[in-house]
This record gives sequence, C-alpha cells and structure tokens, in this order.
Amino acid sequence: MAGDDRTATAISRLCRISFRLVAAFHSVAATAPRTARLLTANPSSRRSLACPVSGESTTRESLISMYKRRSLLAFATVGAVICTAGVMPSVSHAASGGDGEWEGSYAETHGLTAEDVKNINSLNKRALTAGQPGNSPAELPPSVSALFRAPDAVDDRVTPPAEPLNRMPDAYRAYGGRATTVVNNYIRKWQQVYSQRGGNPQQMSEEQREQLSYGCVGVTWVNTGPYPTNKLAIAFFDENKYKNDLENSRPRPNETQAEFEGRIAKDSFDEGKGFKRAREVASVMNKALDNAHDEGTYIDHLKTELANKNDALLYEDSRSNFYSALRNTPSFKERDGGNYDPSKMKAVVYSKHFWSGQDQRGPSDKRKYGDPDAFRPDQGTGLVDMSRDRNIPRSPAKPGESWVNFDYGWFGAQVEADADKTVWTHANHYHAPNGGMGPMNVYESKFRNWSAGYADFDRGAYVITFIPKSWNTAPAEVKQGWP
Repeated sequence: MAGDDRTATAISRLCRISFRLVAAFHSVAATAPRTARLLTANPSSRRSLACPVSGESTTRESLISMYKRRSLLAFATVGAVICTAGVMPSVSHAASGGDGEWEGSYAETHGLTAEDVKNINSLNKRALTAGQPGNSPAELPPSVSALFRAPDAVDDRVTPPAEPLNRMPDAYRAYGGRATTVVNNYIRKWQQVYSQRGGNPQQMSEEQREQLSYGCVGVTWVNTGPYPTNKLAIAFFDENKYKNDLENSRPRPNETQAEFEGRIAKDSFDEGKGFKRAREVASVMNKALDNAHDEGTYIDHLKTELANKNDALLYEDSRSNFYSALRNTPSFKERDGGNYDPSKMKAVVYSKHFWSGQDQRGPSDKRKYGDPDAFRPDQGTGLVDMSRDRNIPRSPAKPGESWVNFDYGWFGAQVEADADKTVWTHANHYHAPNGGMGPMNVYESKFRNWSAGYADFDRGAYVITFIPKSWNTAPAEVKQGWP
C-alpha cells in the first residue's frame, strides 16, 4: 500500500507539472526556434512527452511537432485535472488577494492524497483529546491509553527514536524563505538549542518525541509543554477595507455571492498587524511578570503598564482570558515550572491557521466558502474569541475535495524587530516513515512564507501562552537552518 501511495503521489505531481506546462506553451509565440529553445531548456518535459526536439529541425517540421505537442499537452491537462481533483481547490475560492496569484491546497503543496488528509485530521482530533491535562498517553495505564491511540486508518504514526545528546544537527536544506529538515535532525537541533534547563542541554524525552510526532501541532506542543489551547488569541481585521471592498467590487466570474463575501473577509485580515499586536501584548505581559512573585502583584503590574499605554485591554473583565491566562497555564502551578511565582514565567507567541466556517448548524455556504462574521477580533483589543474553534476543516465545495483542519507555527520569544526576518517552525504532517506519507519534515520559514497560508485556511491567529523562563524553547534569536 505504501508503494502504491507514493506512486499515486508521484503521478499527481507529474500531472500538475503537465498542467503548468500547458499555460507556458499557450503563452509562447508560435515560432519553431522559440518552441525548440523552450523544450531544450526543460529536458524533463521532453522525457515526459516523449517528443525530443532537434535544434536542426526545419521550420515546417518544428511547427508540425509543436502542434502535436499541443495535442499531447491538452490530453495531459485532462490527466492533471483527474489526478488532482481530490485535492485541488476551485480557482474561484482559492484567491490570495491583490497580486492575482492563487493559493494551492495544503494537500497539493505537500503531495498528500485525500486519504492522507483524512488521516491527518483524524489524528489531530485524537491529539487534542490526549493532550488535555491528565490525559497524556505516557501518564495513563495501557488499558486506558488505548482510548487515545490513533484509529486503524492512521496507526502508521511513529514516535521518532531518541537522538544522542552530544550529536550535532546537520545543515537544513534552504530554499527561498524556508529551510527544511527531517524530524530526527530537528530533535538534534532542539537538544542543542531549545532544550536548555538551568543552562544545561536536555535530551528530548520519549513523551516529548511522542508529542512532536503529530506534525505541525507537535512542534508547538513540544515547545509549550501542554497541548496548545489557543485561548489568548489575537488578530487584526480591517473593517474599513472590508466594507469598501464589499461596496466597490463585484464577484469574479463564476464566483458565488458566498464565495465573494468569504474572500473579501479573508483579504481583510492582516496577519502582519495581527502578529505585531500579539508581540506588543506579550511584551506588556513580560514587563508585568518582572519582580512579581504572586499573581495579584502581576495583575497590578499589568494594569499599570496598560494604563500607561492607554491600552483597551485595561478594561477587560477580570474573568477574561487575558487576565486569567497565567493562572490557567499548567506549568505555572508546577514545582519545576513557575511554582506559582509569576516572575519565573515568560509570555511567548505561536500561530494557528484555520478555517472560519465551523458552525455545522449554519448555512452550508459559510462552511464551504468561509463565514465572514466568524473569529473576528475585537476592534479595540485585538482579542479573538476562539471558544467555537473545534478544529473542523473546510467543507468541500465539490465532490472529492479534501482539506486539512489547521496548521501551527512556533515563534517563541524572538526579539528581531523586523517581522520579515523572524523564523517560524512548523511541519508538513505527522511522522509516518513506513507509511504512505513518509517521514515528517520540519520547516523554519520566514514570516512572509509562514503567513501566506493555503486555501485550506482563511484565518490566522497569533496566540500568547506562558512557559517557565528556565525553558529555552523560545530563544531570543532563531537562525534559519543551521550555521
């Protein structure tokens, strides 16, 4: 089965390449030398079409050959549509915005089948249950922990093996704004850079490697301690842009009104400003934590800082997630964590991308094309009510579509002022070295790369949580890849 899955993935990729070649050929001037140069410059396309071109062909022969290739490419286009129908979004609701480019789906980008996506979503839901306090599989007896194991459909997930503490990581593979490595190598880097406890490197434990094996959420999970709860989430929504675009623009060709409204809402979220706001709030919290040895002192410090900045968060209710975030952090209460001493904690940031249309009782169009009113931040504070986030993926707009339910990126406490130079650590999928998807890859992406997202998601929230200062899972500087 694993071999069949890899073959299907390879065919899917070849089909998508053929699809792109069609567009390239139709934009080429109908001259034989230009056609010959194009094919000569791309040997893989010659092999895939089995139509090599000689630079010495006559003009007439080249033209005949060109028309034959166009026929073959037209056939390849049909194949591309068939190959990717299970994972490609419809163009009308996959728009990224003003530059006219189109986003691909998460599955398409990572070479995943519809079954892979189903397995990822199922495993993510199991991880949410297993990650609740007291429900960690490592803490439960075998008879109980079996309840939290992945179902048969996704039982190919494997916990990565332990890595020697003194083994240095290999260089990542860097391309553009992203560096990539396998999960085993990330463990080595984590042990050297992120694992410090009281100044000493720590070997990643079996429980931590189990958490990490879940993929994108695993990276954030292993760095925050508990499974991410996303309670203190922040975003930025440009209300004026949203209203103006609704009034002054029209649906694109073949775009429904629901698609149009969902797209306009998506384009009105500014991840750069949302991230900036989250960093500002985390900075205020960290100042309030200094020299605060009990929660009451921390709250007093926090209110003083907010008053000095005339920040709308000052007027949050005392029961708000903003004021209760520290006391609701498990490690704050632990003896080897904060031990109820706020000065031993620090506020850090991570990000979650997800789909807005999660109200299964609401109109089906909002499930398919996004809910313009869902998960909007408070205009004054930037806080997002995540209580209705159930990790539910996008509904298919047509048969065969398949979408991933969320994506996580770990930021920590970097101090780089330029957002574009910050590094976000995430992953492609859960670790299945013996399964169809293969081993988990870990990414370090620059902010623009991370925030670009996929067609699977129309919301990006930046979440603040707390970890003990003694944990170095959030170093001030993260170098992309490895020097």
